[in-house]
Amino acid sequence: MLKRGLVLCVVLVVISTVAKAQGGTVEVAKDSLITLLQEYRSAHEINPTATRTISLGTKPIDKKTATRVKRKGFRVQIFSGASRNEAYDVQSRFRSQYADVDSYINYDEPNYRVKVGDFKSRAEANNFMHVLRSQYSNVFVFVEDIWVWE
Repeated sequence: MLKRGLVLCVVLVVISTVAKAQGGTVEVAKDSLITLLQEYRSAHEINPTATRTISLGTKPIDKKTATRVKRKGFRVQIFSGASRNEAYDVQSRFRSQYADVDSYINYDEPNYRVKVGDFKSRAEANNFMHVLRSQYSNVFVFVEDIWVWE
């Protein structure tokens, strides 16, 4: 019995030293389509890999000469439910409180969703979301196509 235990220990020691002696280099094979996907996502600002420059201020936009274009951005959802009347009530209440912020109603079966704002950055949307949390329940930030003046 003692012999079997010693033999087993010797075998385990030999196996562990052989396994520990493994070495070498790691070679990474990267598909070229991954690089193209990363560049596409960066160009369309979907989880960009490139660093963005930060604007220190916005120049005033003359809305008479500017055009409204769609860009990727953020909106804050303030309502989601099956009642169309309730969605329109929430939208009108929001418009009376924040006349300068646009609001939108979408119907994704079976729910109506009221989303507000056209924010270029997630930080702006999060700040506005924190303001709205005291007035509305279930407030979330979503990535969407937004309308901006250029």
